[in-house]
Amino acid sequence: MDLSRVSTDALAAFAVFAEHRNFTRAAEELRISQPSLHAKIRKLGVSLGRPLYVRRGRRLDLTPEGEAVARFARELDARVGAFLTEMRGAAPTRAPVLAAGEGAYLYLLGPAVRALPGLRLINGDRARALGAVRTGRADVGVAVLDVLPADLETVLLARYPQVLAMPDDHPLTARATLTLRDLTSAHLVMPPPHGPHRVALERALHAASVRWTTAVEAHGWPLILHFVALGVGLAVVNGCASPPPGVTTRPLTDLPPVPYHAFHLPTRTNTPATTTLLTTITTHLP
Repeated sequence: MDLSRVSTDALAAFAVFAEHRNFTRAAEELRISQPSLHAKIRKLGVSLGRPLYVRRGRRLDLTPEGEAVARFARELDARVGAFLTEMRGAAPTRAPVLAAGEGAYLYLLGPAVRALPGLRLINGDRARALGAVRTGRADVGVAVLDVLPADLETVLLARYPQVLAMPDDHPLTARATLTLRDLTSAHLVMPPPHGPHRVALERALHAASVRWTTAVEAHGWPLILHFVALGVGLAVVNGCASPPPGVTTRPLTDLPPVPYHAFHLPTRTNTPATTTLLTTITTHLP
């Protein structure tokens, strides 16, 4: 490992690449050519003696070492920025950064976002929120976590039941609670394949020996609930999702509740950005 060949320029370039996981977009942001960016990151990996990313089909994923390098690069940039600000005689300030998905922003985090003017937001699914926190791009992430990551500090924010969404005139609305067996032969509005909610729901339906058909696939609770309102099919959604007019929800008692967690790096436990975010989120839960 030749640390003398590790340049701050290469670290800064890798931080941008880590944000996009795409050489084309990262090179455009850095205003350099793709071959130049490739060369910087390849040289950085050679100097550190570790692979920094892996290719999985068309997707590029950071290795744990790559996440650590991106995190270090961002922390170094923040320290340099704070030092320069201090040298100019100004108080060092940095807006906190929050990473979460569509559902969390729509149904859980709205009051907290409103309470923190200047808050920077990153919108992405669970994997992207975890990646943003692990690489130091975000101070705090919020997502549904069925398994708690060992490398992050977590705070349970809320648990919501899983509910069946259906048109107001559907016969099952006469019941106070339901089970998966009540979905036998149902036409379901489903999230796209391979997502965590789709995989868990399919496993539960199979375990309960329930036969069902897919009415349509849709991404995000608003569109899924919109299709339910149109009478396209029924849907299993998180209980925090607000049903639109014409849609009724009932709890499914044999599905586990959905746990939303906030998470952050252990090294950022006592930083102002993290403590401000966690305090604001927990005190403004709906």
